[in-house]
Amino acid sequence: MLSMSDKKKFSGKIGFVLAAAGSAVGLGNLWRFPYLAAKFGGGTFLLIYLVLAVTFGFSLMLTEIVIGRKTGKNVLEAYGSLHKKFTFLGYLTALVPIIIFPYYCVIGGWVVKYMAAYISNSYGAADPTTYFTEFISGVGQPILYLSVFLLASAVIVALGVQKGIEKFSKILMPVLVVLSVVIAIYGLTVPGALRGLVYYITPDFSKFSFQAVLAAAGQLFYSLSLAMGIMITYGSYMKKEEKIESCVRQIEIFDTAIAFISGLIIVPAVFTFSGNEESVLTAGPSLMFITLPKIFSGMKLGTLFAAIFFLLVFFAALTSAVSLMETIVSFIEDKLHLKRITACGIVALFSFLLALPSTLGNGIWADIRIIGMQFLDFFDFISNTVLMPIVALLMCIFVGYVVKTDIISEEVEKAESFKSKKLYTIIIKYVAPAFLLLILGSSLVSTFFK
Repeated sequence: MLSMSDKKKFSGKIGFVLAAAGSAVGLGNLWRFPYLAAKFGGGTFLLIYLVLAVTFGFSLMLTEIVIGRKTGKNVLEAYGSLHKKFTFLGYLTALVPIIIFPYYCVIGGWVVKYMAAYISNSYGAADPTTYFTEFISGVGQPILYLSVFLLASAVIVALGVQKGIEKFSKILMPVLVVLSVVIAIYGLTVPGALRGLVYYITPDFSKFSFQAVLAAAGQLFYSLSLAMGIMITYGSYMKKEEKIESCVRQIEIFDTAIAFISGLIIVPAVFTFSGNEESVLTAGPSLMFITLPKIFSGMKLGTLFAAIFFLLVFFAALTSAVSLMETIVSFIEDKLHLKRITACGIVALFSFLLALPSTLGNGIWADIRIIGMQFLDFFDFISNTVLMPIVALLMCIFVGYVVKTDIISEEVEKAESFKSKKLYTIIIKYVAPAFLLLILGSSLVSTFFK
């Protein structure tokens, strides 16, 4: 029989690592990483990304997990429990999943629609461009599929940390890996795919630039679910005897491997069926829902391949959505002293209502713009481009100069020696803040001065 405190704990290291890795492995790995790798010199980008993963990404993720485990608090209360003057940072961080989760469910609904269409073989010979635009500009179907995806997320979260999130992650993450490998291997057997593979993994140092480093840092920052309160929440569910540093390394390996395999799936396939590298250089929904369906239509066993691929995408999207929802449910549950199922119901209803502008913004509300953006793009801009770098920057200042890095080291060293202690301190105090300022600045410039 689990005590109340144990109910909000992962049963062990495997459960924690797979749940955290599930959060990290999301749509960003599948529709942004391959695009950036293709754009910035293939193997060159992979090398840059790997170096940053074991330094920049490692330090930020470890910091969040330690704050969560040390305080044992939800994201609203964690920072304030360490220093009252930084209570505001908890609330600022909590805004990120509140904004992201609803529109992420909209995109998750698109994935459900395509998965269902290919599994039922109803996609047929439809034109990929018009199929996608007609679907997202509708009312009934986008809302229906958004609701299905949101409900799936809510059911898993309502079951609890061990019986829901952990159990779900232990089943789904291995399946996700197997599906990724199977699809990648099949894709590489298609005639002509090797040219894309060579382009993807061969370093092109002529494309090495500071912009490439910044792009890799930005991708890593978003890919690892940083500055969303997720790792603080999951860290608070981590047992004291678990080794934090080794757990973070394993999460990074998992996330980087899936991102790399995603590139193996997408880049060679696009090369094979487009015949040129320019087609690779697209990202986001257009790659996932227009370019790839065009490729599937020209492949042998294309419908089967597409069904398995969108099943993979669904799993990746769902694991991330669950972590976003859990972060919100956790602080609603604690703050209002509600039962988990009640908190889930409140979050689900609120998220559904907040998701409506994002889904209808592609159709009947398309003429309504905020600073020139449709609702979904605006919410993405506020959360990803503005809030997340600011939250991470403030966290670095908080740990590096207010409570000091020793507070992190002490928690890590409760279960193991902190091998990267000196490097960690340098990154948190100097390197990460500089990177985050540059990421924020370059993102704002690219948004408003295209």
